[in-house]
Amino acid sequence: MEPEEQSVGQLVALGLARYEARVYLALIRRESYTAAEAAREADVPRQRIYDVLDALVRRRLAVAHPGRVATFSAIDPELALTRLMSDQREALDRMERVSSGLVAALLPVWSEGRSQSDPLDYIEVLRDPKAISERFVDIQEQASRELLSFNKPPFVTSTDNPAGMKVVRRLSRAGGVVQAIYTYDVLDDPGMTENVEQFGLAGEEARFSRDLPLKLVIADASLVLCDMPDPVAGTGATTALFIEHPALAGCLRLAFQTVWAGSSTMEAVRDLRETL
Repeated sequence: MEPEEQSVGQLVALGLARYEARVYLALIRRESYTAAEAAREADVPRQRIYDVLDALVRRRLAVAHPGRVATFSAIDPELALTRLMSDQREALDRMERVSSGLVAALLPVWSEGRSQSDPLDYIEVLRDPKAISERFVDIQEQASRELLSFNKPPFVTSTDNPAGMKVVRRLSRAGGVVQAIYTYDVLDDPGMTENVEQFGLAGEEARFSRDLPLKLVIADASLVLCDMPDPVAGTGATTALFIEHPALAGCLRLAFQTVWAGSSTMEAVRDLRETL
């Protein structure tokens, strides 16, 4: 294996995406690069370079230098590796906390299932896109105090979502909480961006994360709707689970709060992109 590829693989093992690793290794070769120069040096597609540089700046592995033409430089490799190791330790700590909570939540479910004639009577499996969309509307309408969600493409409802808007307004007027985390690519879709802004005016608190593990809705810490790739139905197919179980919902709520604490506001993401 070439030394460069070996270094890329080692940085990936420490938590970087492959393009991020290649661009960081390119940046350390000289004092600074423009985005275009970094793309050429790292052999990364031009349409991806800004997202990659954005990620490196956010992770404090690179520094952006504003100007007529913005330039970027890498931080000292020793400091960069220390930060990557720290991120890995923090991620492991979070996973251990989530895992402990999940075990505590799932053991009662498992025990209860042993005494039930139908151990999955609180789980509904959905595969039809129309049924998933209808269940999504249902869980929103059932929320009376709190509605939390992970949102990533593809979306089960259109950008015109009057039912969801009505729910947000109802919960906000009642003093409830509506919090939604979206992936960054939502901001590349003008229709979705406008939708997020309109929901914000109605009372939804929105934050953004580079990636989310799945689409998820939690209502009142008792109802859950989540999706996952369907290995039986094939590529592109999705299975959604509707689960009515407070212990599991409470555990997923803790996981949501962990991601929320590490996510950014729309303004913060836009400000960072404008510097790139």
